[in-house]
Amino acid sequence: MKKFLTLVLMGTALTTPAYATLKPGDAAAPFTAQAALAGNEFTFSLDEALKTGPVVLYFYPAAFTKGCSLEARAFAEATDQFKAMGATVLGMSKDDIETLKRFSTADCGSKFAVGSDEDKKVMKAYDAVLLGFLPMSERTSYVISPDKKIISVYSDFSPEGHVENTLAAVKTWREANPMPVAEAAPAPAAAP
Repeated sequence: MKKFLTLVLMGTALTTPAYATLKPGDAAAPFTAQAALAGNEFTFSLDEALKTGPVVLYFYPAAFTKGCSLEARAFAEATDQFKAMGATVLGMSKDDIETLKRFSTADCGSKFAVGSDEDKKVMKAYDAVLLGFLPMSERTSYVISPDKKIISVYSDFSPEGHVENTLAAVKTWREANPMPVAEAAPAPAAAP
């Protein structure tokens, strides 16, 4: 069942679905975006990130707002758990890159990257636009497998639950797709 959000703007009530319509099994749209990690700008490529494991792509409305800051801090606390399972976390919003450089250090704790989607192309590709005329996204989290399929979708306006749900999805995927065991390094030669 979809939840609905009702906004009242200038006396007019607008109702919009609170859940993205992409589903597990759908193809994940490839994208690149300007991103920031630890205050440094770089270009994030979904295709490149998927080469090392699943990607947790979470959309949030705006940096430095109460719910978005709480969510970023929760993802920062869980980043080591995601990394241990080979997953990459990327937060995505409509914020400009200068704002995200600050957000990546302040609320993300320099633990994971945040991407800028000022033109809403990525939001639209992932059906995460809150309303067509508002330049912000729903609070929606996707887990994307290396074969470029969506394996989990979680949408809720509350920042709670996104980390737990995406961690569970990555864990389930990882159990079905174990990481290869690194080859043992050769033993050092005995000293003469």
